[in-house]
Amino acid sequence: MGLDIRKGRKDAAENIKDTGAIDESFSERRQMLENEVSSASRRGFQQDEEELQRFKEELAEGEGIGKILGIEQDLDSEQEASLKRLEDKWMHGMHGTYNAAEEERKPLMISFDKEDNIQATEVGSVRLLSNDFDGGEEIRLEYPGLGTEFYTLDTEDDNSWSKGRTIEETARNIASLINRHSRLVFASAEADRIVFELRDHTVKADSLVIFVDDPGEQDMVAEKFGVELDARGMTLQDYQAVIELALADGIITPSEDQMLWSMRQALDITEEEHVEIVMAMFGDDVMKECPSCQSMALLFPDYSAWYCEKCETWV
Repeated sequence: MGLDIRKGRKDAAENIKDTGAIDESFSERRQMLENEVSSASRRGFQQDEEELQRFKEELAEGEGIGKILGIEQDLDSEQEASLKRLEDKWMHGMHGTYNAAEEERKPLMISFDKEDNIQATEVGSVRLLSNDFDGGEEIRLEYPGLGTEFYTLDTEDDNSWSKGRTIEETARNIASLINRHSRLVFASAEADRIVFELRDHTVKADSLVIFVDDPGEQDMVAEKFGVELDARGMTLQDYQAVIELALADGIITPSEDQMLWSMRQALDITEEEHVEIVMAMFGDDVMKECPSCQSMALLFPDYSAWYCEKCETWV
């Protein structure tokens, strides 16, 4: 038996020395695998070509993905502009301002109208008119029942923004700050503008308040749905347009109340005349949010004022 074991070891040693047989065996196996991979690659490439062609045909016919996005083969100028804005917002809007350690990435937001066409998601903005602030500038974002977010220049709290070396850098600083703290909106910087989109789809655009408190020289101005919200240089027609915008949801928030008051001062409109304008446009169902308890105060036309029953005071 010992001789058989020694003979087996000798045969094994001889086989190991015969590397040519081993190389030939591995070469045949390698060639077989390469042929299988090559065949699979050709099939995969052909399938990809067929899938790409099907995708192109669906886009051209307005079906499939193209139909979902509301894209047709021949886009009009408005559709082209809308798609360009969408690309700019998503691909370039946050370039140079996104800090993964501090900020939450803004998701791709797409909104459609009843005909499945892409529509703009911008609800308003703040435009910087200069980079020479004289102190006290403040941006407020407000929503009935959810309170007010305050963003101020060079204060000691966490919601303070600093002036950059250029107006574009300041806009990026403000947008970055708002993105870190706001529960209401996403912000993006577009040159000298800070553009706002709603963070939560359950929040109604009509009820979002954008307010700028800019004492001294005018350094910034807010706008919503294309209407500038600034008392300087305002006409009576402008005032009516702002009232229509502010009361679209039937509620006057504290910041809207302050904004409308400053406009009345510029136009020399009394409180009684203001209430008459409001009633003529919206009736007497307009409510005012109490700045103390956030309850809804009812309008009493005979007194030209709103009364908060919870606080038992006129607001």
